[in-house]
Amino acid sequence: MNSDELAERFEQERFRLRGVAFRMLGSVSEADDAVQETWLRLARTDASEIDNLPGWLTTVTGRICLDMLRSRTSRREDALDTAPEAAAADDPEHDAVLAASIGPALLVVLDTLAPAERLAFVLHDLFGVPFDEIAPVVGRTPAAARQLASRARRRVQGASPVDNRRSRQREIVDAFLAAARDGDMGALLELLDPDVVLRPDAAAIMMGGMAEEMHGAETVATRFSGGARALRTILVDHAAGLVWMHRGEIKVVFEFAINDGKIVAIDQLADPETLETLELELLPIER
Repeated sequence: MNSDELAERFEQERFRLRGVAFRMLGSVSEADDAVQETWLRLARTDASEIDNLPGWLTTVTGRICLDMLRSRTSRREDALDTAPEAAAADDPEHDAVLAASIGPALLVVLDTLAPAERLAFVLHDLFGVPFDEIAPVVGRTPAAARQLASRARRRVQGASPVDNRRSRQREIVDAFLAAARDGDMGALLELLDPDVVLRPDAAAIMMGGMAEEMHGAETVATRFSGGARALRTILVDHAAGLVWMHRGEIKVVFEFAINDGKIVAIDQLADPETLETLELELLPIER
């Protein structure tokens, strides 16, 4: 990949990376700084050694934001520059989209989180990054990274401005389950992001459910279509998910990452040690 091709690929990812950085930093201008630093690091890296460029860019942006958060010696006294006119950016329309995607009240809640908690929550819950990729960024094990996100999620969901977000997530998971049970491919495709990924852990693979990750809305929809009658809804660390049980014992948990009303990732978890780290609450079966 030559320099022009690399620059084009980066530009295709820029707005998404700004979204990651904005949710981490609460500032459009600082988000732009973080994304620019990501580009500089990419330019100094041998791109031929990067297997997954979007994932690499997300991870590097997360690390840069984490460093920026940790370097803050005191909380900013000025208001968060969520309004597009507050940033010296080239695309006010994109700034407006960023500003509308996360309200000032939620940014205030995020700003109370420890940097590692904030990073784990933003990368996993908002952008579907798996915990085994988040772990090295925050210097923890995947299980510990999951706990960071869980603590952050409880703090965020404890704030009233997020109640609607939690309710909306439950609606999406319920709709996904209903569509899967009915074999409604059209409805499933509407709920899934085009680049959605289904990620089984090693234990799930050994159970014979699948051999590897599945990518793309059609592939994931086909996997679930008509085959979810044994699943039921559950709260996974206070977020809606699905569960498969055998003789009253939880065997597999499906954890959903949802962004902009679309399912971007589903983690299929069957490892007993992982399941022990989750706070699970079965939801009533609807009659």
